[in-house]
Amino acid sequence: MAAIFLRSIILQTIKTENNCLRRCLCKYIVQKMALAQLPLTASVPRMSYLIHAKAFSTVEDSQHERKKRKNNETDFSNIGRKISERIIHLFDEKGNDLGNMHRADVIRLMDERDLRLVKRKPSTDPPEYQLMTGTQIHEERLRLREREKARPKTGPTLTKELIFSSNIGQHDLDTKSKQIQQWIEKKYKVQVTIKKAKNAEEPENKMEELFNQILQTMPGIATFSSRPQPVKGGKAVKCVLRHLSEKEEIAYRQTQETQEGNPLNKEK
Repeated sequence: MAAIFLRSIILQTIKTENNCLRRCLCKYIVQKMALAQLPLTASVPRMSYLIHAKAFSTVEDSQHERKKRKNNETDFSNIGRKISERIIHLFDEKGNDLGNMHRADVIRLMDERDLRLVKRKPSTDPPEYQLMTGTQIHEERLRLREREKARPKTGPTLTKELIFSSNIGQHDLDTKSKQIQQWIEKKYKVQVTIKKAKNAEEPENKMEELFNQILQTMPGIATFSSRPQPVKGGKAVKCVLRHLSEKEEIAYRQTQETQEGNPLNKEK
C-alpha cells in the first residue's frame, strides 16, 4: 500500500515538472517571435544626448581658427608654398624690393634660389613677404627672442602702506625705513602716513623732517611719487615713495660722478 502511494507521488511530481517546462518553453518561444517582429531601429536606442554640441556649432571653430591664424601671422616662420594671396609685394634675401609679383612666380623664384618665404607685413595691401635663407630665419628668431626677453614687463604697480605716529623713536624709525627700502627695491610704491602725536608740542615741520629722513636712507633708490601733504584736517601728513626710473638712476650716477671729480668737493 505504501509502495502504491509513493509511486503515485512520483508520477504526480514528474507530471508537474513537465508542465512547468512546457510553460517556460512556450513563453520563451513567444518572446523570441515578438522580438523578431520589432523593427531594427527599436533594438538600438538612439542616445542623442551623448552627441557633443561642438559638432553643431561653428562659432568656437571660427574663433579658434582666427586665433591660430593670428599667431601664425606674428610668428616668424617659413610659410612654404602656402601663399593665400594671389599678388604679393616681395623682397629678396638681401632686402632689395622686387615689387609686386604673382604667387606662381614667387614659388618659381624660391625653387631657383633654394630660399624660404616669410611674412613681413601681412596687413598691407598687397601683403609684404621676403625671401630668406634658413640661416637668416634662425638668426631673426634669436634676435626677436632676445628683444622679447629685454622688453620690460608692464603690469599694475602694487602699493604698500605704512602708518605711524610722529613721536616715533629713532630705533623704530630706522626699522620702518629698512622695511620701506625693501619694498622700494621690489618696485613697490609705498604710501607713508604720519599721524600727529596727541598732547605733544612739536614743531610744524616735524613730520616733513621725518619724511626727508626716511628718504635720505635710500639715496639713488627712491624718490617722492607724491610730495608730503596734510590729510584728515591737518591731523596727519601723507606721501607716496617710489623707485627711481632708469633715466633718474642714470642722472643720479652722473651727478655723483661729477661731484666726485670736482676738486673743490674733494677738498671739502
